[in-house]
Amino acid sequence: MARLLFLRPVLLAAAACLSVWMISNAGVAEAGFGYHCDDDNGNDCKSRVASIVTEKLYGDMFKHKDDAACPAHGFYNYTTFLRAAARFPEFGRDGDAATRKREVAAFLAQISHETTGGWATAPDGPYAWGLCFKEEISPPSNYCDASSTRWPCVPGKSYHGRGPIQLSWNFNYGPAGQALGFDGLGNPEVVAADPEVAFKTALWFWMTPRAPKPSCHDVMVGRYRPTDADVAANRMAGFGLTTNIINGGIECGKTGVPQVDDRIGFFRRYCELLGVDVGPNLDCAQQQPYSS
Repeated sequence: MARLLFLRPVLLAAAACLSVWMISNAGVAEAGFGYHCDDDNGNDCKSRVASIVTEKLYGDMFKHKDDAACPAHGFYNYTTFLRAAARFPEFGRDGDAATRKREVAAFLAQISHETTGGWATAPDGPYAWGLCFKEEISPPSNYCDASSTRWPCVPGKSYHGRGPIQLSWNFNYGPAGQALGFDGLGNPEVVAADPEVAFKTALWFWMTPRAPKPSCHDVMVGRYRPTDADVAANRMAGFGLTTNIINGGIECGKTGVPQVDDRIGFFRRYCELLGVDVGPNLDCAQQQPYSS
C-alpha cells in the first residue's frame, strides 16, 4: 500500500548493509474445520484456511521469509496467520472449493507483493520471496492526511506502511484499530511489533468494504455487484480489481506497470500450488481507478 520493497541480491551476503529499491505509491491500501489452537487467553483459533494452506505449503510459498537478510525474519509465522484468519471466519470459507482457494491465493499474492524481498534472478525465482519486510523503509512522509477529521493524526506519529498489506495513512490506521481493538492513531507502531495484529490489519483491509470500493473478499468470492459507475469504468470482478482496490490510483488504467505484473506473478504461482485456475480479469490496465 505504501511501498513495494525489494531486497537486493547483495543482502544475501551482507544483511547489515541493507539497501532497498522501493517503488512509491499512494494506495490504501470456519470454526470447527481444520487447524485448531488456543492462544494465551484460551481463545479458539480454528480456521478453515488451514485446510487450504497447510503449514508445509505455507513454507513452500514463502521459502525465504525467515532468511537472515529479510528484516521481518521470524515475524510472519504460520500459527499467527491462522490466529488472525480465525478473526475473519468468512475468509477462505465462501464459495466452492476452487473459489475458496483462489481467494486465499489472491490475498497471499497481494501481501507478498507488498512485502517482497525478491528480484528477477533471485534464488527460487522472484515469487518465492514474499513477507520479507514488515515496515516501510525510509518513508517519504508521515502519511498524515490532515483533512481526515474523523481520524486525526496524533502529533509525532507516522502512519507509513506496516504489516503484510503495508497499512498506510491515518484514515486506515484509525478504523483498523477501532475494528480490531488497538489504538491505531496513537500506537500505529504495534502493527510492525505484533505479528497477529499485523496479519489482522491485512485481513481487515481485505474483508472490509470502504465506499465506493467493495471489499476484496466480495470481489474474489462472487459477491461483488458492479454499479453503473463500475461498469462504465470497466471495474469487473477478478484479481485485477483487488489491485485496483489496493492501489488503483497508481497502478490501474495504464499498461506496462511492473507492480501489477509482480502481483500477478505471485498470484499465478500460488494458484498453481493450490491447483486452481486464476480466473478472469487478472490485471487492471483497462480499469479506471476509484476516485477515492
